[in-house]
Amino acid sequence: MIDTQTKPQELMGVYNRAPLEADHGKGVWLYGRDGRAYLDCVSGVATNSLGHCAPVLVKALTEQAQKLWHVSNIFRIPGQEELAHRLIEASFADTVFFANSGTEAVECALKTARRYHYAKGAPERIDIIGFAGSFHGRTYGAINASGNPSYLEGFGPRLPGYVQLSLDDRPAIEAALRAPTAAAVIVEPVQGEGGARALDAEWLRWIRALCDETGTLLIYDEVQCGMGRTGRLFAHQWVPDAAPDIMAIAKALGGGFPVGACLATEKAAQGMTVAVHGTTFGGNPLAMAVAMAAFDAIANEDMLAHVRAISAKLFTGLREIAARYPDQVVDVRGKGLLIGVKLVTGNRAMMATMREHGLLVAGGGENCIRLLPPLTITGEEATEALTRFEAALAATRAAG
Repeated sequence: MIDTQTKPQELMGVYNRAPLEADHGKGVWLYGRDGRAYLDCVSGVATNSLGHCAPVLVKALTEQAQKLWHVSNIFRIPGQEELAHRLIEASFADTVFFANSGTEAVECALKTARRYHYAKGAPERIDIIGFAGSFHGRTYGAINASGNPSYLEGFGPRLPGYVQLSLDDRPAIEAALRAPTAAAVIVEPVQGEGGARALDAEWLRWIRALCDETGTLLIYDEVQCGMGRTGRLFAHQWVPDAAPDIMAIAKALGGGFPVGACLATEKAAQGMTVAVHGTTFGGNPLAMAVAMAAFDAIANEDMLAHVRAISAKLFTGLREIAARYPDQVVDVRGKGLLIGVKLVTGNRAMMATMREHGLLVAGGGENCIRLLPPLTITGEEATEALTRFEAALAATRAAG
């Protein structure tokens, strides 16, 4: 066990870590160094899409590790071309840039949008319009796109050209898109950290039409809600006629291995010419091998149908529990296996109580907890998650 009492703090103190020392995992189960088993409905925050140590990913990583790890993007990397083709065939996109993380994919999306207008002879169009409750990552551009004051505090002045609005304030949104400086809208079709809020189909069609009318680009951040999480390969695919111009994905794309990607139409990417953007590690052979294996496992109808079935089971069970515990649960929301439960009591305390009952959940905005199990969670494991969830509520009620 780690001796945290006598060792100096050698890690930068930017995390409020839970007292769980992870040792190993298998599927939906995470095991601590003390041998205790936890039903993991955090999944590395929607990242371990196929569970811990999925054999198909271990095989892909091991085989590639014996061949080639890293070269450079000054050379062709066949895995990039193969994975890009898979993504393009399955989406709206014509072109892909590979990175290492979601926030890097978002940075590429932001640059792509501004560069588009520059290439079109309108360099004044720089405004990125984002929304309250959003989360786009932790790089400087990404936190400005989100506009969360707690993430911006202490990092100097706000970057110019970033606008934050309410998703519900349509007059303000329309005015911002009609401004001569509007470049792009960035939005999560299903908000993750903001409290598992699924945007309705009518809103997504409305913003798509408004972007078309004003010549503003539409960026979807599907870092958390994409790659099968909602029961479609990409969350926006639930809504016909609402495809974006640019999209950021990551997390589940690598099944736990660091991979991100920015997808775009040929039109939207016209300004991304040689030397205007780049990466050292993005799209390396190891990442591509794992991501291709993860993509093939997720992007098939059997897997997506399984996600929809397990989602229905969890939503039904959670709503039944909510009806029994109206003193503790306000709402059950989200989509697919991105589920938010809004609480009466503090979500941080509830996360700790659930951990004591062997269930790992994530936090979220609006006093929510999120359940983000692997897409491979079985019906029996979903039932066990519901049992542990209710036991934690019962313990909280008894202690109150």
